[in-house]
Amino acid sequence: MALEKFRKEDTLAMRTKLIGQSCRLFYSDDPVKIVRARGQYLFDENGMRYLDCISNVHHVGHCHPSITQAATAQMELLNTNARFLHDNIVLYADRLAATLPEKLCVFYFVNSGSEANDLALRLAQQYTQHEDVIVLDHAYHGHLMSLIDISPYKFRKLAGQKEWVHVAPLPDTYRGTYKENHPNPAQAYADTVKDVIDEVHRKGRKISAFFAESLPSVGGQIILPQGYSTKVAEYVRSAGAVFVADEVQTGFGRVGSHFWAFQLQGEDFCPDIVTMGKPMGNGHPLACVATTVEIAGAFTANGVEYFNTFGGNPVSCAIGLAVLDVIEKEDLRGNAMRVGAHLKDLLSKLQTRHQIIGDVRGVGLFVGLELVTDREQRTPATDAASRVVKRLKEEERICVSTDGPWENVVKFKPPMCFSMEDAELVVQSIDRILTDMKTNDLKRENEDI
Repeated sequence: MALEKFRKEDTLAMRTKLIGQSCRLFYSDDPVKIVRARGQYLFDENGMRYLDCISNVHHVGHCHPSITQAATAQMELLNTNARFLHDNIVLYADRLAATLPEKLCVFYFVNSGSEANDLALRLAQQYTQHEDVIVLDHAYHGHLMSLIDISPYKFRKLAGQKEWVHVAPLPDTYRGTYKENHPNPAQAYADTVKDVIDEVHRKGRKISAFFAESLPSVGGQIILPQGYSTKVAEYVRSAGAVFVADEVQTGFGRVGSHFWAFQLQGEDFCPDIVTMGKPMGNGHPLACVATTVEIAGAFTANGVEYFNTFGGNPVSCAIGLAVLDVIEKEDLRGNAMRVGAHLKDLLSKLQTRHQIIGDVRGVGLFVGLELVTDREQRTPATDAASRVVKRLKEEERICVSTDGPWENVVKFKPPMCFSMEDAELVVQSIDRILTDMKTNDLKRENEDI
């Protein structure tokens, strides 16, 4: 029997029995069973439509016909071990190279963002012959053991911090040490990285890499202050280390104005290694590491062959090429700029009407709405954010989620075909829910009195 013929309760019962319970579902108290999708919409087993503001993986839209056709055509022809010579892998690498700074011209294809970040770590350590890594607080870089070790978001809940891992403050100008009124937050936060480097050197250790998401996502949809990465790269390279930009969440035009989020830092900034994943294959497992000739050369010189059975296989690369074509043909970067700006503008107007909205931030279709119980103190409104997410799903059939250290940032990373009307619907729905929550809270207060 096909799975979609099961009743929702049966599917849930089987999942509870057969799938590890740490693999948690969205809306775990009342999960949504999705049986098909198209564009920015999900459909449940009853044909009810949900607006998807979560799936940054389905970058150009769920089940895009151009992507499924490319996958089917190549799958019918050939899919094989990536160690056979084939055109798709070199054509795809060449197309990716055209989007990146000239020095990032060597590619390693893998299957997931976690694999990409693990390989980036190996490349950095091999090239520098150092072990230690600096990461940003609240960062998440993947689920392999090596990446849990460099993800404060995870290791703080587990075995704790390894001696070779060093944590620099998250450059959050809303909630961090240096706020939006600081004369030069980029320099101030970059200097905190310099302080970490100096401390590492005092311990007689050496840095291999500074590892950071170009726009920290789990940290709360953070926009790095302009010039931060350039200054950090200067300090990091002076220490004999490399700068790794994790673009797994933010690459492929999500920011609209640029193809890569690291490019927001200015034309003079170029990382030494870039990792990419989630949006590359529009839901197909495809990821990559891009680096320089020098770093790749050092990796080759260790004498140990690197191969990845599926990474860069003909089907994956055919899908990757089709994704690039759709981004271009449908002007999805332009759409991200226009719709993202409209969404931010509408949310900012909402902020003037609702005291609970502490901050609206973002770029392109990477947007965060931070909820607070007190604007002066900036106290996280974790419970309210959770209620907003629950009610959006139940009452409006809009799927969003929260992030940030206190889970009080409602985040938007929808498919790139998200429309003006979608943005307006989301904001109208949030407005209604916040108004209703405020009315109910006042009513409760009056009853208590």
